[in-house]
Amino acid sequence: MVSWLKHFLIVIAVVLLTIFGLRAFDSQRGPPLARWHTFVPRELSADELATATWVDYLRAEDALLAQVKAQVSDKLKARDCTFANRYCPRSPIYPPGFKHDWNRSFVLEPAGVPLGVVVLLHGLTDSPYSVRHIAELYRAHGWLALAIRLPGHGSVPAGLTEATTDQWRAATRLAVREARRRVGSGKPLHIVGYSNGAALALDYVLSALDDKSLAHVDRLVLLSPSIGIGEEARFAGIAGWPAVFPPFAKAAWLEVLPEFNPYKYNSFPVNAARESYLMTQVVQEELAAHFADHTLGGLPPILTFQSLVDSTIDMPSVITALYNRLPANGSELVLFDMNRNAIFAPLLKPDAAPPLATLLPPAPRDFAVTLVTNETTGDTVVAQLTSAGATVATATSLQQTWPAQVYSVGHIALPYPLTDGLYGLTPDPADNSGIHIGSLAVRGESDVLVISPTLLTRISANPFYPFMATKIEAAMAPR
Repeated sequence: MVSWLKHFLIVIAVVLLTIFGLRAFDSQRGPPLARWHTFVPRELSADELATATWVDYLRAEDALLAQVKAQVSDKLKARDCTFANRYCPRSPIYPPGFKHDWNRSFVLEPAGVPLGVVVLLHGLTDSPYSVRHIAELYRAHGWLALAIRLPGHGSVPAGLTEATTDQWRAATRLAVREARRRVGSGKPLHIVGYSNGAALALDYVLSALDDKSLAHVDRLVLLSPSIGIGEEARFAGIAGWPAVFPPFAKAAWLEVLPEFNPYKYNSFPVNAARESYLMTQVVQEELAAHFADHTLGGLPPILTFQSLVDSTIDMPSVITALYNRLPANGSELVLFDMNRNAIFAPLLKPDAAPPLATLLPPAPRDFAVTLVTNETTGDTVVAQLTSAGATVATATSLQQTWPAQVYSVGHIALPYPLTDGLYGLTPDPADNSGIHIGSLAVRGESDVLVISPTLLTRISANPFYPFMATKIEAAMAPR
C-alpha cells in the first residue's frame, strides 16, 4: 500500500512538473511585457470600498489615472510611443486626449427632476464606454444614469492581475448606494449589467434577498450575462504558476497583445479569467440556494438580451441556471438568432447554435421569450414573441434585413449600435475615438498583422440595437 501510494505521488509530481515546464516554455513566445503589463496602479480595497463615498471613489480614480500617466505614458520609450498605442500621448487613440474619456466613472443627469435612476456595470476588460449608449437612452427618458469603472479596468491591463471579485462586488454596492442617495427612496432603481457586469448585477439583487440594508432594485437589464463560462477557466490559475519566477513573468498572461483599443484591454491576464470564473460560481451558488429555499419570488423582473451564438460564455446557463428558476414576475429573455439567409446557410456549422427545442423548456413558461430571426422569412427579420403563459408565438417584422456579410451577432456586440464611433459597422464621424475598429475591412496576405485577424473580424456592433432600445424603453415605464 505504501509503495503504491509512493508511486502514485511520483506520477503526480512528474505530471505537474511537466505541465509547469510546458507552460513556462510556452510563455516565452510572443512579444515581451511592456510597462502597461507590469505597473499596477493602486485601487481601493474591498474593505475601503465598503465605506467609501462616490466622491472618495472619484478621487481615488483620479489618483490612479495620474499614476498611469506618470509611470506608463510619461516613461514610454520612443519606439513604443506609436499611433497604435493607447498609452502614447501623441497617439490619436490616447483616451485623455478625447473630449470625454469614457474610461472614467460617469453620471449623466437628465434635463429635469429624475424620474428614476439606473446603475450601469460594464464587462470584463472593458470600461464604462461599453454602457454609455444605454446610459444615454435612460437619460433621454428622464432618468439619472450612473456608471462605475470597476476596479482593475480603464487604466492598464496589469490592473487586472490583482483585481478581485470582492472588489467588484463592493464597487457595485458603492454605485447603488450613490444612485439611491441622488434620487431618494421614492424613485425606481434599475441595474444594467453587461457580461461580467451582469453577474455583478445578479449578485446584488440575490444578496439583497438576505440583506435588507441593500437598496431594493425594481428591474434588471442584462446583456450577454456571464452566468457560466467554460470549464477551462476553472484551471486558469494553473497557467500562471511559472510566473512566481521572474524569468517566466509572462506566464501570468493568457494573451499579450498590442493595446490599440482606447476603451478595452487586448491583453488578458490569468487572474482575470480566474476571478471571472469565481464570479460565475458565486452567482450560480446563490441562485441554487435561493431556489432551494423558495425565495426567488423576491427578485425584480429581469430583461435579458443574449446572442444564440456566444464564444465567450456558456450561453445555455443563462436559461438553465437563471430563467428556468425564475418566478412568474414579468421577466423576458430576448434571443438573437444567426443569419439564416440562404447565402450563409451552407457555411454555418450545424451545431453553431444550440437548438431552441432542447434549450428552452416547453411552453407555457413563466417568462416571455422573444426570438429575433429570419429563419422562416428569408431576408426579413422578425421578432417572434411567446408571452409568459402562452403557447403560441406572435411575429412582428423589424422592418429590416441582416446587414450584408454579417452571419451572427455575438457576445461583445450587444451594447453598441451600428453607428458607434469605435465598434460600429457604419461609424458616426462625429463620434471620434481615434480608430474605427468595427468598420475595418481586413483583407490581405496571411501572417502580416501583429494580431490575429479574428480580433478584427468578430462583430462588435448590434444590427438590432434599435429593437433592443425599444425593449429597454418599455421597461422604464411605470409598473
